[in-house]
Amino acid sequence: MKKRHPILFAFLSLVVLTVIIFIASYALTIGTGNWSLIPGNKIALVKIEGVILDSREIIEELKEYNSNESVKAILLRIDSPGGAVAPSQEIYEEVKKIRDEGKKKIVTSMGSVAASGGYYIASVSNKIVANPGSITGSIGVIMELANVSGLMKKVGVESVVIKSGKYKDMGSIFRTMTKEERDLLQGLMDDVHDQFIEAVAVGRDIEKERLIPIADGRVFTGRQAKELGLVDEIGNMQDAIKIAADMVGIVGEPSILEKKKRFSIMDIIRNRSLIDWIGAGKSIVGGEGIFTMKYILAY
Repeated sequence: MKKRHPILFAFLSLVVLTVIIFIASYALTIGTGNWSLIPGNKIALVKIEGVILDSREIIEELKEYNSNESVKAILLRIDSPGGAVAPSQEIYEEVKKIRDEGKKKIVTSMGSVAASGGYYIASVSNKIVANPGSITGSIGVIMELANVSGLMKKVGVESVVIKSGKYKDMGSIFRTMTKEERDLLQGLMDDVHDQFIEAVAVGRDIEKERLIPIADGRVFTGRQAKELGLVDEIGNMQDAIKIAADMVGIVGEPSILEKKKRFSIMDIIRNRSLIDWIGAGKSIVGGEGIFTMKYILAY
């Protein structure tokens, strides 16, 4: 019976253990998108695409990368015409927290469209990079409600409403809106619009009075937006990566972290809903619920 050489055995065991740890670490980082087990300076890529209807996944990604010490900067790749007000505001606030904390830089790279809610979020990043032909801006809101009362009269259908509040059926498609109701909704719109302007003023460090003349819902190309101070640089996504790397002192080609997203039926719904948006996604949609009026506020 041959004797095992203790030094050789120990060496082989160490090699095998190292390989096992490496494979396990690699599998873990690939599966979760968390490369913190592998040393080095990295830039995390967070994509905001399509109509913004929910903020949960984006906020979870931002929090994860903010707590990851190997991540030195976060790149937001925005290709969105906007979305619901509340999710856009929630993502904006999370980006603002990271920016104000100062541990990591956040750079936005604009794709084809980064307007309304998309620009709302971008405005609070440390630097915005847009393609010359990117469509952005659209600092404004719009409400569109149908009135089918004339059609219902023609077909002999009458809407019966039982309500406990004077304005509970305000915006109903089954009757003409009163002047008082219109004034109330206009006040609502003006306040939402003012919140948008104030958010951009804070994010871009621009005086509110300078923004008001161009915050009328119009859209701009990336080149026009740069002249107006709405974006910082003209360039593509690779340029944005280089800018982010330079800002945090990464030498050479940075490693890019991107979380693998699972396919969801919501992806189809978000993409399908793009055709229902007007302009660059700056609409407020009113819909009649079974028991209550539902307003989806959107930038």
